[in-house]
Amino acid sequence: MTARVRDVIAAATARLAAVGVASPRVDAELLVAHVLRVDRGRLVVVDSLTDAEHAELTALVGRRADREPLQHILGDAAFGPVTLAVGPGVFVPRPETELLLEWAVGACARAGPAPRVVDLCSGSGALALGVAALTDATVVAVEKDADALIWLRRNVTDAPEPWRRRVEVRAGDATTLDWRHPADGPIDVVVSNPPYVPSTADVTPEVAHDPDVAVFGGRDGMSVITPMVAAIAAVLVPGGRCAIEHDDTTADRVAAALDATDAFDGVVAHRDLTGRPRFVSARRRSDTSTAVG
Repeated sequence: MTARVRDVIAAATARLAAVGVASPRVDAELLVAHVLRVDRGRLVVVDSLTDAEHAELTALVGRRADREPLQHILGDAAFGPVTLAVGPGVFVPRPETELLLEWAVGACARAGPAPRVVDLCSGSGALALGVAALTDATVVAVEKDADALIWLRRNVTDAPEPWRRRVEVRAGDATTLDWRHPADGPIDVVVSNPPYVPSTADVTPEVAHDPDVAVFGGRDGMSVITPMVAAIAAVLVPGGRCAIEHDDTTADRVAAALDATDAFDGVVAHRDLTGRPRFVSARRRSDTSTAVG
């Protein structure tokens, strides 16, 4: 006995909507497409599922109904021009961070040919690989968490040429310079999507599947960002630019942290398409110097 595709999509959508999944129809269609091994857009030309396929789908919908992230179930996440392998142990990149990627592409263009970029708290490598895909930059992807490093190295290794050759993975702490090499020169652009959610904040069940070390930034969300600002100032070339994603409650604190060093000017708070504060950018001043102790 077979099940009609439109019927199983409707049933899966209803089940996911009942438990509060934010995009139940989209998730249902993506799960059906995954089981059928077709693109989501091809579902309109597929009539039915076999019993085995229906059983597989039922199991996957059950996992999503338990609020396991869709990306964990599918095994990958789309981010701008790249597709990243993700799963337990690494933060799943969100579409909102593509605004930071867009900013980084513009900053690279202003920096001139073959700019030098650092992605701090790289996680899955979303920003690092996105920058490599869309520019001619060389990128250092810095990550300290051992589990995330496994995913990061995998994604860089599996990336197409020439992106792979222009991204270097380094184990290191974003708040210090322990990832720097003696031969490294000044950096033109720094981007970071660090842990920034205040530890007292309520998070969705999906976010609860992300590693705490990649999500939470202390009680005020600033435990990584504040010390990271001095490290960024120490590596940026005069006139170089940086941008830091943050919690929607901490835009003013991030801007104040950048201002407090006297190393930056042109501090700008950016909002996402819904109007929520998303990231802060700044330019390295040319008349000051900042060191990290």
